[in-house]
Amino acid sequence: MSLDIRIELNESDLEHFKSLMASAVNKAKDLPEETIIARAQGVCMEMERANIPDFVASRLVSLEILIQAVQDEDWQMPEDERSEVLTSLAYFAEPQDLVPDSIPGLGYLDDAIMIELVIRDLSLDLEAYQAFCAFRRTEERRRGDEANVDRASWLAGKRNELRSRLRRNKSTAGRRSVFSRIM
Repeated sequence: MSLDIRIELNESDLEHFKSLMASAVNKAKDLPEETIIARAQGVCMEMERANIPDFVASRLVSLEILIQAVQDEDWQMPEDERSEVLTSLAYFAEPQDLVPDSIPGLGYLDDAIMIELVIRDLSLDLEAYQAFCAFRRTEERRRGDEANVDRASWLAGKRNELRSRLRRNKSTAGRRSVFSRIM
């Protein structure tokens, strides 16, 4: 038997999470990029070992993909996007749990909410990176041993196409971040 519970966060609730993010960003501002990434990866591994509920696991995958995007040398994430992703990962480098993780079933609720907010803010970035990865896999399979011959140019072409679409989508969406420029 499963139970479907929906949570609606109002503006004041979002402000609370925004303040948690701002605090985490402030604590992590002097940390090297590698430390932020390593700590965020550590939180992901800890959650996986903790036998987390599906509502967290389904969001954790997206967080892990964002971490991969920052580290992917082929993706060559521009500095402004990289900074935005790293700032979002800062919460997971310095987590301030509202709900202790040790509470079965609910301990990762606050983490799931924060992951959801981060993923919503960076959904276009996430989609572009996933499209790039799918293209890369397809081309490597299609080209076989020849994939490495002109790899840099075919990856650059696709990367540029996806980045242009990403920036166009962000500007036409004109949406404000939940965290409204903490980052």
